Amino acid sequence: MSFKKNKYIVIKEAVPRQIAEFVYNYFMMKRQVARTLLDTKFIAPFSEEWGIWTDQQVPNTYSHYADVAMETLLMRTQSIMEKKTGLKLNPTYSYARIYKHGDILHRHKDRFSCEISTTLNLGGNPWPIYLEPKKNVGLAESAGGKKGITVSSNNKGVKVDLKPGDMLVYRGIELEHWREEFKGDNCAQVFLHYNDKKSKNADKNIYDGRPHLGLPSWFKK
Repeated sequence: MSFKKNKYIVIKEAVPRQIAEFVYNYFMMKRQVARTLLDTKFIAPFSEEWGIWTDQQVPNTYSHYADVAMETLLMRTQSIMEKKTGLKLNPTYSYARIYKHGDILHRHKDRFSCEISTTLNLGGNPWPIYLEPKKNVGLAESAGGKKGITVSSNNKGVKVDLKPGDMLVYRGIELEHWREEFKGDNCAQVFLHYNDKKSKNADKNIYDGRPHLGLPSWFKK
């Protein structure tokens, strides 16, 4: 499969299974710690440093922007991303979630920082992701007031199954992608985002506008 032609590619065991399992267990424990700190009012509900449950895309689901372990994966996978895509990339940011039973990831396209993206399966119950390979499908709802979300094309799309350590690389701002209702208990995924160095404003957008990786989203240059 050619990334240049199809705008997506699956990389099997991009991260060794043992590393994926370690990061999965780490992230599950971090969610538990964050929940305890939140419930005992040691942290605020919107404190990004420990992760949040307030992400509007998937409400009441534990999510984390730029966890240091995930940012390390962002750096580690850059070389294989460049090899498989044929592009030179600038890292922007990582974003991780532990999905729960009943969650749905609605059809959407991403913002500029997610130009070249991957979803990496860390562990938990299997949950396929779907892609619509035609870039002109999915009308951006930013015109209707919801940034980054797309009006459903209702196409069946391409189903992609990932085992822990596998990752799907795709053009996040071009291809509509989604997940149907989750029937399992939990599924941990990390999204690793990059810009093509040749894209306009890519240099200005490195690290998603932060001085370096590992910093929260509000810490800008």
